[in-house]
Amino acid sequence: MPTAKSSSYHHGDLRHAVLTAALDVIAAEGPGALSLRDLARRAGVSHAAPAHHFKDRTGLLTAIAAEGFELLADALADAADLRERGVRYVRFGVEHPAHFQVMFRPDLLRGDDAALLAARTRAGAELQAGVAEVPTSGRGEDTRLAGIAAWSLAHGFTTLLLGENLREPVAERDPEDVFRALAELLFSSNREHENRSDVPRDG
Repeated sequence: MPTAKSSSYHHGDLRHAVLTAALDVIAAEGPGALSLRDLARRAGVSHAAPAHHFKDRTGLLTAIAAEGFELLADALADAADLRERGVRYVRFGVEHPAHFQVMFRPDLLRGDDAALLAARTRAGAELQAGVAEVPTSGRGEDTRLAGIAAWSLAHGFTTLLLGENLREPVAERDPEDVFRALAELLFSSNREHENRSDVPRDG
């Protein structure tokens, strides 16, 4: 039987309350600790309420991932250039660590979910748009491969940062500034390589 609190929730508010409780658990204990019954208790709603909105644990995690990709797409939109898109990617991971933990775990998600597919495609398009703006001399002919490289750099840096594996090299520096320097270093190295390859060789 619904509690007084659960009956006072509007449809959207109840969904938001369960998602918020789930994100708190993931941030503190990881996605493996999620339980719909425990989330219902935390949100102060009936045991059946989370299942009504998400069907099961996989459905809940899929909704979190879809929300995460939408937030990521919003974060990447209108960035000045590819490097700043990378900075915003890092910032997203730091500000939304629970989403970040779930988004790239296909084993936890319902892969054919329409909302998830649409959100993931939108986020990917925002990243790829930044790649397309880079001159060919700075990224090569294959924009898809360049996109994988850009994603790998931003995602790898963010993953290492969230896992506290960059504590010593980053030290007291702003992680976003460190990423900018890293991206510039690699980009400059690529340009220098391209320039050297254009120099005519004797013989």
